[in-house]
Amino acid sequence: MRKRLITPTAANIRTRGEGWLDVERAAVVEITSEDEDCPIESAFGSGIARGWRAAAPGPQTIRLVFDQPQTLKCISLVFEENEIARTQEFVLGWSSDGGSTVREIVRQQWNFSPPASIREVEEYQVQLSGVTVLELTIDPNINGGDARASLRNFRPS
Repeated sequence: MRKRLITPTAANIRTRGEGWLDVERAAVVEITSEDEDCPIESAFGSGIARGWRAAAPGPQTIRLVFDQPQTLKCISLVFEENEIARTQEFVLGWSSDGGSTVREIVRQQWNFSPPASIREVEEYQVQLSGVTVLELTIDPNINGGDARASLRNFRPS
């Protein structure tokens, strides 16, 4: 077996001009909460945006409701936590019936341990047709506590 261990970096993340869906034009974004200093729009932009952060602790949902059914081939997520050691779990799902039935793509846990482990980069290759809803649910600390969910970048293509 041949394998390599690689470290994901921000340089590996494609920009909007490289095939990512323009979420601002293609979907309505539904969120359970939002810190006014870190609005959801900044999670879909490129560059040095801070990303989205929840206004309150506890599980949060970000839902993209597409204007027209989409074909998705890749979904990229970047999470960052610079302050609190915590174990986060997220679930990424999709629907072809407006959200009545959500099928799970992935369920993932990650341990943030600042300053050593502050960034989780995930990129999923998928073959999804007729997607009307893409849903991300984040439990920022599966052990409880006052951690707030955050998302540096969320990009479907």
